[in-house]
Amino acid sequence: MGPGWRTASAALVGGSVAIFGGLRRAALALPRPDAVRSRPSRVWRWRNLLVSFAHSVLAGLWALFSLWHSPELLSDIQDGYSVSGHLLVCFSSGYFIHDSLDIIFNHQSRSSWEYLVHHAMAISAFVSLIITGRFLVAAMLLLLVEVSNIFLTVRMLLKMSNVPSPALYEANKYVNLVMYFVFRLAPQSYLTWYFLRYVEVQGQGAFLTANLLLLDAMILMYFSRLLRSDFFPSLRKGSAGRDVDGEKFLID
Repeated sequence: MGPGWRTASAALVGGSVAIFGGLRRAALALPRPDAVRSRPSRVWRWRNLLVSFAHSVLAGLWALFSLWHSPELLSDIQDGYSVSGHLLVCFSSGYFIHDSLDIIFNHQSRSSWEYLVHHAMAISAFVSLIITGRFLVAAMLLLLVEVSNIFLTVRMLLKMSNVPSPALYEANKYVNLVMYFVFRLAPQSYLTWYFLRYVEVQGQGAFLTANLLLLDAMILMYFSRLLRSDFFPSLRKGSAGRDVDGEKFLID
């Protein structure tokens, strides 16, 4: 990648940050459920989740379409390249930067520190991919997780709004579980196996492998929380990790 393309990529990331900033402002004008309006601290979360939902829909379908349209990319995870994949990584980098700033500037770092850790990992990894042009296919596979995040975000929005129809939540609960396996656990497992077997543990390869293994631990932790919360509520622990309102952001 030449200096000109890197400059253009930086501009694309900056443009993505601006787009999500605009979406955040637009979310302020959308109606909010009574359960959200009655709790001031929920207003920020509601808006933040709406922006997250927009990113999940756009990035998840983008990654899915790009890999479906160019399946030959899967045969070269290290050096395969597509303009669509590069643009997608720039787009998602902008979202992660915007969301990190949103969390920090709204004084939500304590309750959302896990998001900040995740975003720092994603941003650093994606920047390395943008600079080198390598492992973009791996990033596209990882971004399939956003398809799963569509239903995970819907789950959190439903819980926050105290939706009166439990059938809707129940239906999404099972769809969310299936999507978690298909678009989160499966791609993550495959990439972990691939990196440990084929990628040299030095330089960028070592950095990305370390990121991937840390992400594995986080995903398994989130999965155990999801199972306890939705399928085995009797196993849920006490109030550890709750935010200022006594409600868990990632779990509940």
